[in-house]
Amino acid sequence: MSQSKPSLFGGLSSAGFSPDDDAETRLKKSLLIFATGLVSLGSMLWLFLYWQLGPKFSSTAPFVFQLLLVTNLVFFLRSGNFNFFRYSQLALFLFMPFVVQWSIGNFITASGLSLWGLLAPIGAVLFFGVRESAAWFFAYIFLTALSGFFDYFLADSVVASGPRVPIRVSVFFFALNFAAVSTIVYLLLRYSTQEKAKAQASLEETHRLLQDEQDRSERLLLNILPGPIAERLKYEKQTIADGFADVTVMFVDIVNFTKLAEGMSPQQVFAMLNSIFSSFDELAEKFGMEKIKTIGDAYMVAGGLNNEQDNYSRAICELALAMRDLLRTDFEVNSLHLEVRIGIGTGPIVAGVVGKKKFIYDLWGDTVNLASRITSEGLPGMVSVDERTYRRLASSFEFLGPQIIYLKGKGNTPVYRLVGSLPDQTPAGPTVTTEAPA
Repeated sequence: MSQSKPSLFGGLSSAGFSPDDDAETRLKKSLLIFATGLVSLGSMLWLFLYWQLGPKFSSTAPFVFQLLLVTNLVFFLRSGNFNFFRYSQLALFLFMPFVVQWSIGNFITASGLSLWGLLAPIGAVLFFGVRESAAWFFAYIFLTALSGFFDYFLADSVVASGPRVPIRVSVFFFALNFAAVSTIVYLLLRYSTQEKAKAQASLEETHRLLQDEQDRSERLLLNILPGPIAERLKYEKQTIADGFADVTVMFVDIVNFTKLAEGMSPQQVFAMLNSIFSSFDELAEKFGMEKIKTIGDAYMVAGGLNNEQDNYSRAICELALAMRDLLRTDFEVNSLHLEVRIGIGTGPIVAGVVGKKKFIYDLWGDTVNLASRITSEGLPGMVSVDERTYRRLASSFEFLGPQIIYLKGKGNTPVYRLVGSLPDQTPAGPTVTTEAPA
């Protein structure tokens, strides 16, 4: 039985809600229904108490008041017209206490019953807003002043003709009216504050979930695009395409992958590529390079697309050596003892975001083609670089070459093979070991 009361009140307080209502409108509706219940209960309880204490006032006015309140509530629940409901209900709150007081006599005989009319301007603050509540407050003050005016000039005749109310009963109801109105005001404000606190907590939780979702989306976007490009894509509507005068591009290609994959299940192929490429991702992040994409069994990375790494050509070469050495030494990652060909080229490129759906950040230009073809013509386990990269890094790394190879679309092209980093004490200057043509 005790569990049914909260659900009954909860169902009544949420009656009349529309799916389109915002939190503020829902609060106003539940507050007005709550106030209607309190005032309706009070109107009949007061009449009962008067009768118990001696005075036998007519029950017509309280009964009509009760009937109007309930009828208005039922009409609202059926029609959903909240605007009419709050105007008409507040009008009843305002006028009916004065009507009942005038039917009883004056302020003294009615024990200040018109004080209940104060619920109208207070309710207007809650159900309308501060600005519209002013008119209701002025109406309440006007009716109070009007009652006081007539009571002052007609006091003797009203007392003589009206019902006689014992002074003790009058004092009792003065105290009761003040206490009741104060209690209703307190309950309404308390209920409003509690509901707003719940709404605020719900809003904060929603904001937190949205923030988590936004962070997750941004992390996903950063896994697809470089950071500066992701920021531009969020705030710019135009096509993102940039030209870079100098970028170092590297391709890493797994040797004999197609033949090896023929005897493996799809799950095994995926597990192998995921293990190797995830390790490459960690190394690329460590050296501050930007992973561009994977193309089947090939891995593409570039340096110089942002300002995070000044000597990006050197960092790319160090990354290439780290990738090569990882596969040679870490057989947890490279359980099948795979080898890679690595090709590096430096020069101008065009970079941008392609498409509107399932978009990708990609690079184009002669430098990209050069790095790709150097990779495909390279030897397993070797890192091959173009002439521009060699000239830039000859004082920091040991190279083999040059070797002239024919590249489609480029003709005979000098290519250098990166061996490793030079010791710190090695004098600056190119170190080239002549290698017999392969």
